[in-house]
Amino acid sequence: MKLLRRLLRAKDRMDAAPQEEWPVSRLARVSGASEAHFARSFRDAFGVPPHRYLLTRRVERATALLRDTDLPVTEIAFQTGWNSLGTFGRTFRDVTGESPGEWRRRMQAAAHDLEQVPHCFVSAAQRPDLTMAVSEKRRRESGDRTGAIETEVL
Repeated sequence: MKLLRRLLRAKDRMDAAPQEEWPVSRLARVSGASEAHFARSFRDAFGVPPHRYLLTRRVERATALLRDTDLPVTEIAFQTGWNSLGTFGRTFRDVTGESPGEWRRRMQAAAHDLEQVPHCFVSAAQRPDLTMAVSEKRRRESGDRTGAIETEVL
């Protein structure tokens, strides 16, 4: 129970500032655990490793900014924690299936369709599903199965 509270403290810090760098060493210090114990316990408690959780939060924030603001894609990339527009665009496409610009255009075109739907439902429906690493998803889509163990990440 104490460990879960400390893990929640680290998760809350990531939620409050997903644009910041959150290496496992920093998160482990926040939770008062060793790096290995923190990483293993976080995955067991929340179903995804800390980095994947942070990536999910960043993509969620980016989709909200793309949908709700007219900020340039470059500004959104930097505000949500990416140091490179290329990395942001590639990761965003891997997660959502569309580039940030394509996603924004589609959301703007469909905005009137969602006016009657509560915002919390729209956000939940658009939450990225990162049950597997982006690199694993890319590898599977390319058909490369060499050297990989076929297991489902829970």
